[in-house]
Amino acid sequence: MKFLKRITGMLLGFLMFVLILECTAPDKKSNPANYKEISNVAEGNARQHTVLTDTSKIVRSEYKVTFIELGSVRCYPCKEMQKVMKSIAEKYGDQVNVVFHDIWTPKGRPYGEKYGISAIPTQVFLDENDKEFFRHEGYFPEDELVKVLKTKGVR
Repeated sequence: MKFLKRITGMLLGFLMFVLILECTAPDKKSNPANYKEISNVAEGNARQHTVLTDTSKIVRSEYKVTFIELGSVRCYPCKEMQKVMKSIAEKYGDQVNVVFHDIWTPKGRPYGEKYGISAIPTQVFLDENDKEFFRHEGYFPEDELVKVLKTKGVR
C-alpha cells in the first residue's frame, strides 16, 4: 500500500512538472517572427527608452540605474511588468534606463544566458558603472522597485 501511494505521488509530481513546463514554454508551433517586439517602453517620453538588444551600447554615465527586464511578451507576470516598466520610464526616464529583453526570441535568448536567469520575469539592476547591485525574480510591484532605485539616488 505504501509503495502504491509513493508511485502515485511520484506520477502526480511528474504530471504537475510537465503541466508547468507546457504552460510556461513558448508555443513551438508559432513562428518566432510572430512574437510582438516591444519597441518603445514609454511613448511620448522626452528620452525614448527602446528595447535594446546590445546592452554594451548603453551609455551608463547618463543614468544612475539601468533597469533590465528579462521576460517574454507571452508570460502573464511579464505582461504585468510591462506596465511597471512604462511607469518607471515615464517617471524616472532622465535617471533610469529601462531595457527589455524577450528571452523567448532569438534576439533575447543570449541575454537570458548572459544574466544567468532561472525564472521569468527577472529584473536586473545595474549602477552607473555597469555593476549589478540588485536582482529580483517574479513580478516586482512598482513601489518596491522604486525603493531599489532610491538606494542609488534616484529621486
